[in-house]
Amino acid sequence: MNRNASYALESWNILTVKEVLKDCLPITAGVIPFGLTCGIMGRTAGFSALEITLMSMTVFAGAAQFMAIAMINSGITNWGVIVFTTLLVNLRHLLMGASLSPYLLKQSRSLQYLLAFSMTDESYALTINRTEKKGYDAYYQLGISYLLYMIWVSSTFIGALLYHNIPNPLEWGLDFVIPLTFMVLLIPRLINPTALLVALVSAVAAVAGALHLPGKWYIIVAAVAASVVGGFIERGRKNEL
Repeated sequence: MNRNASYALESWNILTVKEVLKDCLPITAGVIPFGLTCGIMGRTAGFSALEITLMSMTVFAGAAQFMAIAMINSGITNWGVIVFTTLLVNLRHLLMGASLSPYLLKQSRSLQYLLAFSMTDESYALTINRTEKKGYDAYYQLGISYLLYMIWVSSTFIGALLYHNIPNPLEWGLDFVIPLTFMVLLIPRLINPTALLVALVSAVAAVAGALHLPGKWYIIVAAVAASVVGGFIERGRKNEL
């Protein structure tokens, strides 16, 4: 590699790191309290600090972890039931992965595995926003994903250590930070009538599902409803063209 090419690659890496930090750090305001709560709730359910931290390292899915912790804390010990339930909660990742598949399938197999494991709602939202503005960058997604991963695991561990100091994190209002974080990710995407309509359909489906369906089925219902409506709108536009 000649000097000019090496300098260009180094500059590109620096720019990517700066972009990752600029986009990702504000999101940590929601991730850190969520991770602290996960660590504390895990200790409440009987996990050791090491066990709940290992759970965050290997699962890396906040909603699924909270669901598993709640089930174990309520006395459910059938791992088949726990795995199936958490799988349902995370089915939305199939939709996120499908929307990024045209880009992911062009990457090496090892990079695909790394990106698939680390994809979360936050990393997906930041990646898709960046893709629409500047184009897809696998290393941007990788940087976003694993910075969030390190913050999530670290905050879970700290929460587990602070278990005796903050016995009930919900009293601190930490749970309110989580929906605020998702609002920050959502609002910049409401830039046209299609996005507004899809968001409205998803919201109505989620509320209706939460009121009338057991467990966390409302998450899947809302995701599928939004995907179907968005798909029909996009198909209609292509047919018009």
